[in-house]
Amino acid sequence: MAFELDDISLQDQFEKVISSNDKLMIQEFLDDQNISDVANLINDNPDSESLIISHLSIHRAASVFKILDPNEQKKIIEDLSVFKSAELLNELPADDRVAFLEELPNSVMRELIKTLDPDERKITLELMGYPENSVGRLMTPEYVYVYEYNTVKEVLDTIRRFGTNSETIDVIYVINYKGELLDDIRIREIILASPEEKVSELMDDRFISLNVTDDQELANEAFKMNNRVALPVTDDQNILLGIVTIDDVLWVANEEFSEDIQKIGGTEALDEPYLDISIFKLIKKRAGWLVILFLSEMLTASAMQFFQHEIETATILALFIPLIMSSGGNSGSQASTLIIQAMALGELTIVDWWRVMRRELITGFMLGLILGVIGLCRIYIWQTLHVFDYGEHYKLLALTICFSLIGIVLWGSLIGSMLPIILKRLRLDPATSSAPFVATLVDVTGIVIYFSVAYFFLKGILL
Repeated sequence: MAFELDDISLQDQFEKVISSNDKLMIQEFLDDQNISDVANLINDNPDSESLIISHLSIHRAASVFKILDPNEQKKIIEDLSVFKSAELLNELPADDRVAFLEELPNSVMRELIKTLDPDERKITLELMGYPENSVGRLMTPEYVYVYEYNTVKEVLDTIRRFGTNSETIDVIYVINYKGELLDDIRIREIILASPEEKVSELMDDRFISLNVTDDQELANEAFKMNNRVALPVTDDQNILLGIVTIDDVLWVANEEFSEDIQKIGGTEALDEPYLDISIFKLIKKRAGWLVILFLSEMLTASAMQFFQHEIETATILALFIPLIMSSGGNSGSQASTLIIQAMALGELTIVDWWRVMRRELITGFMLGLILGVIGLCRIYIWQTLHVFDYGEHYKLLALTICFSLIGIVLWGSLIGSMLPIILKRLRLDPATSSAPFVATLVDVTGIVIYFSVAYFFLKGILL
C-alpha cells in the first residue's frame, strides 16, 4: 500500500484509503479487515455503505450484509446497481435472504425476488410460504446429510464435496431413502471413528428436532436446553427439510427482547431504530397506549368523585392520595416486570400461577408492611416535631395510612403478577401488560381501598 496504516485508527485508515480513489487498494484494505470491523465501518460511514459493499468480494459482502441492521440493509440495496444487488442477494444464505425480504414492502420484495437465480428463487419462495414467526422462516436447506449404511470414509468424502455450501458442518444428519430424519451425529464423533466404521454404529437415536411450523420462541428454548449450534427441522412426517443455526436464533431472541422491553414501557414495538423512524410513525406507535392509559386514568377521577364528600369532610386525606397511588402502582409495575421476564426466560409457565400468587401474597404483604410502618412513623415524627399539624386524630390517620399501604401494595403485587399469566392463558402477549397499564389499573382500585380503610378508622370522627 502507498500509506503506512499500522499506527492509526481503523477509521483514519479507511479515510486515507478512500481518499486515494484506488479501487484495488480499497478492496485490499477491506478484505484485510474482520467482518465485524467492516460492519462497524458501514455504521460509522453511512454515506459510504454501498461503496464498501461493492468493493468487497461477493462472499465477504454477503457475510457483512447479513449482520447489519435491517435499515442499513435496505439503504445498501437501494444504492447498489441492479446487477450488484442481485449478486448479493443470490450469495446470501436462504434464511438470511428471507429475513431481509420479509422486512420490505410487498412491491419491492416481488421485484427483488425476480432478480434471483431460478434455484434460489424457488428456495426463497418455499421458505416464505411458511407462517410468519415460524421455524420454517429461519431454516436453511443447506446442510450435509448421509445414510446409515455409509462408512465414515464415505461421510468424510461427502463433507468434502458438499460441506462448502453448508451453513455448518458441526453436525451431520442421517436420513433414510424416504428422507426421514434418523439421527444427527457431531463431527467430532465422525473424525474420531475409524474409516471403515458405519454410520449406523455411531447412531444413538437421541436427537432433538424442530417442527417446521413451531414458533421461533420454541427454537430459542430448544437451543438453550440442548447446547447445540444447529438443530434439524422436519415436517409432520419427520421428513428432514432443513436446519436452524444458533446465529439465527440469537437474532430472533434479540428482536423479541427489544420488542418486549418497548411493550413493557407502554408503547408498540418499533420496527426501525429510534433515530431512523419518522416522527409521524413514532407518534403513531406511542399515541395508542397513551390514549388507553389516559382513558383508564379517567376511572381514577371517577373514583375520586365518588369519594368527593369524604375528601371535602377530611381534606387531610387528600394529602396522601399521591403517596398511596404511587406505592400501589410501583409494586404492581415491579411484579409485572419480574413475571414477564421470568416467563420470557422459561422460568415459569401458566401452570405455576398458584405458586406465583402465594409468593406475591407474602411478598406484597411484607412490602406493604414496610411502607406502612414508614408512613406511620412519618406522621408520628412530623406531628411530634411540629413539622406539620395533622390534627388531634393523627394517630388514627397514621393507622389509616399504614393499613391502606399494606392493602394497596398487596393488591398491586397480585395484579402485576397475575395479569401477565392471564394474558398468556388467553394466548396474548404478556408484555402488553406493561408497567404503565398495571400502574393505572392499580391507581383506580387504590383509591377505593384507601377511602374504604379511611371510612373504617375515621367513621364518626373525621368522616
